[in-house]
Amino acid sequence: FRRSMKRKAKFTCPFNGDCKITKDNRRHCQACRLKRCINIGMMKEFILTDEEVQRKREMIMKRKEEEALKESLKPKLSEEQLQVIEVLLEAHRKTYDETYSDFNQFRPPIRGDSSKRSMSRSSSFMTQGFSSDDSSDTFNSSPEPGMFLNLQLSDDSDAARPWPWTFSHLTMLPHLADLVSYSIQKVIGFAKMIPGFKDLTAEDQIALLKSSAIEVIMLRSNQSFSLEDMSWTCGSNEFKYKASDVTQAGHNMGLLEPLVKFQVSLKKLNLHEEEHVLLMAICILSPDRPFVQDTALVESIQDRLSEVLQTYILCRHPPPGNRLLYAKMIQKLADLRSLNE
Repeated sequence: FRRSMKRKAKFTCPFNGDCKITKDNRRHCQACRLKRCINIGMMKEFILTDEEVQRKREMIMKRKEEEALKESLKPKLSEEQLQVIEVLLEAHRKTYDETYSDFNQFRPPIRGDSSKRSMSRSSSFMTQGFSSDDSSDTFNSSPEPGMFLNLQLSDDSDAARPWPWTFSHLTMLPHLADLVSYSIQKVIGFAKMIPGFKDLTAEDQIALLKSSAIEVIMLRSNQSFSLEDMSWTCGSNEFKYKASDVTQAGHNMGLLEPLVKFQVSLKKLNLHEEEHVLLMAICILSPDRPFVQDTALVESIQDRLSEVLQTYILCRHPPPGNRLLYAKMIQKLADLRSLNE
């Protein structure tokens, strides 16, 4: 239309002047094609001049160049950073079984103390669970010595009493003791695969794990936490834990209320799996843990992980979910310290 108007072309239809113009045959009759342009409202007055066409092309080119520059300035995950994320994802998947099939190996959860049968089973498992020479304990061999928490009684007189008599009301303790021991082993397995962790001395590795294991367990457990009923659901109703279950292992609501509050706030961040595993790694590699010797090396590893996390959030976590997300995640580590204490 523009070329025809500029040339003031006059076309004649070789047929009867009412050719049906389609995408396929539009070149067959210029007269009817131009006629159709005019019939649908195209006007000579709206045709751009050559100068206007050139200016429009220049504007398009300029906009493309600006977009290319903007794209080049955006942060990007480097190959090395992508590799770190892949290693951590693999480490987590190797040490976190989403089917929770291993829970069947634990001493069974016994809820409540109203049944004599339950009490009998609880006493029996208590005796088995804390016997020092129990060779049947599935979780009595750990990858590193000195990693597991020590359960200590308040005084020697308590220690002299039979376990079932002392803890007969803590029906969930054997099961949750197995769960925590198992979880600590898995945290150790995860930590060993964090890039840079094995560069530390054995003493520093142990110091980091002993002080961070419970915090990482709290982070990992968020994967099974449900906002619908405020419970941790691990595969089946038998392994569905509420705060009331944990009180039957000896914990009081002074710990459990802030723990549940923490789980809710963490869940609401809607972290990607990549962000979740990076947060766990950053939690473990904290240079201010007690008894860490080479704090400079630990800090450098943590800084590298933090940089990967910040870059990932900028590149892969769309707004508005990414707003202040890194700061909120670091705040969660501070909350974990309080819970740990």
